[in-house]
Amino acid sequence: MIKRAELLASSTGTVRTGEGWFVLNAREARWSHALGRSAVCEFEGEVPFEQIGINLSSLNPGEAMAQYHWEADQEDFLVLAGEALLIIEGEEHPIKAWDFVHCPPGASHVIVGAGNRRCVVLAMGARDRSTGDDWGAYPVDPVALRHGAGVDRETSVPAEAYAGLPRRRPAAFEPSWLPE
Repeated sequence: MIKRAELLASSTGTVRTGEGWFVLNAREARWSHALGRSAVCEFEGEVPFEQIGINLSSLNPGEAMAQYHWEADQEDFLVLAGEALLIIEGEEHPIKAWDFVHCPPGASHVIVGAGNRRCVVLAMGARDRSTGDDWGAYPVDPVALRHGAGVDRETSVPAEAYAGLPRRRPAAFEPSWLPE
């Protein structure tokens, strides 16, 4: 029988600290945030899921979920609220609530908040090949750079790709991050 995972509550939200099944409301979970960057709810807690990564991103207009990148595994997104701009393979595509985005392995992409209010995106990605040094990379793309979501020199090192951005820190949930 699979046991229930341990959850630890703190001033910055609740996190999973062990293996097993669990239920965790996004409004009670630990989030990560930095001024000018999207707020991210990472359900995994302190123990990464083995097969799939999953999180929620809440973005103001103009905020990017990440730096423009590609991965060795597929990554998928479902827009739950608001509007955003998908930049994929150097092209812009407006997306809105209930649009689903599939990025096969190797597809360069990023999502940037758009419209006049926050947008919320559910992100899911496989963990079969996107590990170690061959996980993927951050290619140079003029469209991503124009939206403040790209690098000016290709790298596969996350610390280099995010060097110019404020670092997200653990944060308690803010009601403005999710619609009612």
